[in-house]
This record gives sequence, C-alpha cells and structure tokens, in this order.
Amino acid sequence: MSLILYLLLVAITGLFVGALGRLAIPGRDPMTLTQTMLVGIAGSLAAGLLSLLIFHGRHGGGILLSVLFAAGIVYLIRRFRERPGLGSSPGRRPVGR
Repeated sequence: MSLILYLLLVAITGLFVGALGRLAIPGRDPMTLTQTMLVGIAGSLAAGLLSLLIFHGRHGGGILLSVLFAAGIVYLIRRFRERPGLGSSPGRRPVGR
C-alpha cells in the first residue's frame, strides 16, 4: 500500500472515530474537522497502545475502545477550555463564549 493511501485511510478513520467520540459526549463542541480528525487519531493510537500493553499482541484496540478514548479526549479538552487561563482577570470572560 502506498504511503499516500495509508495516510488518507488514517485521516478518514480518525475523522470517523473523532466524530463518534464527539457524539458520545453531549453538548456543544466548537471543533473543526481537522481537530475532530486529530482527536480520533489520538484516541485510536491510545487504544492501540493500551491493547498492546494488555494483550501483548498486534491486533489493535478496536473501534469501540478507540471511540471511548476519543470521547475521553473530548471530555478533557472541554474541561481544559472551561478553566480560566493563566493571566486572565477575574472580571473578563474568555473570548468565544
């Protein structure tokens, strides 16, 4: 398989997993398609690493575990966005809310 085709398949799979991960967590999520794809790729990578550590095999994490990890990453991103950043004054609200 060529490298371009492999990267395209990784991007499509990441977009699919990231979208399911975002749907699993209710609420509004202002993320772009690229951010959704990166969340899906990160979730799939984390699921594959956990599967490798637990089962010592090369079977991958599976779609369900990948979506669960992507949902966890979306949850962490939301929690990080809700915290006031360093240097923000108490009377101002963050931009974009």
